[in-house]
Amino acid sequence: MSHHHLEHNHVHKTMSLNKIFIVSIMLNISFVIVEFVAGFLYNSVGLLSDAGHNLSDVVSLVLAMLAFRLSKIIANKKYTYGYKKVTILVSLFNAVILLIAVAFIVKESIEKIITPQAINGSIVVWTAAIGVVINAATAWLFVREKDKDLNVKGAYLHMAADALVSVGVVISGIIILTTGWYLIDPIVGLVIAVVIVFSTWSLLRESLNLSIDGVPSNIDYEKTEQIIMSNPDIKEIHHLHIWALSTTENALTAHIVLSDMSKMETVKANIKHILHDNGIDHATLEFEPENTACENKYE
Repeated sequence: MSHHHLEHNHVHKTMSLNKIFIVSIMLNISFVIVEFVAGFLYNSVGLLSDAGHNLSDVVSLVLAMLAFRLSKIIANKKYTYGYKKVTILVSLFNAVILLIAVAFIVKESIEKIITPQAINGSIVVWTAAIGVVINAATAWLFVREKDKDLNVKGAYLHMAADALVSVGVVISGIIILTTGWYLIDPIVGLVIAVVIVFSTWSLLRESLNLSIDGVPSNIDYEKTEQIIMSNPDIKEIHHLHIWALSTTENALTAHIVLSDMSKMETVKANIKHILHDNGIDHATLEFEPENTACENKYE
């Protein structure tokens, strides 16, 4: 595949994701306004809590789009890797935002359980039904790219969870219409909180891991060490470090002990090719002759 074709695909993907983010943000912010107004006018904590959650998703989408664009900025003398790390910080921040939303939902739901209030079930049903359509459509927009970027995966998970949550709100509205049992509204609010925690947990864990330079979840440290050592000219490997430059790019540094230093360039090319096939595109390798001492070898 030519360099020009690769560049074209990269530009097309960038434009595509930018458009997806913009469309998703516009759809969701419109729905948040509708849901907040309906929840306030008709005294539904289910709608208000879902609106608060959806508002946090709008903020998350805006931040994810900003991080995506910043990650494309060329590196400079001050930021030698560019702004790629921003994508990791944003994914962590988004997870924290969701946990704050959970605290708000739990608080409001408990208050409504203590002092139940009458709710217009039909408004709850129709408003939440709109949410099912919007959230499902937004999740569908991200589905193709969800396994390639942690921020996109986060956006997809949030939207998919929101669609399910909105289904729950629809069910609560139907129950209110048919039975007059208003207590179901705050109960649904608590269920929403549980769903958000479960859908956010993996995002929080992975983004926190990457923010402190942990080995990315899609990289097996021992397997990486084994495939490097599979080269017969390599006698030892130490100072092996693997971390994420962004939510889509991984880096590696290592000291490689060779039996024959004259084969260094060949071995280097081989290792970088293998690492590329295993999700690591940025590798810095230092080669050492056999029987040469290396200070702090096992750090």
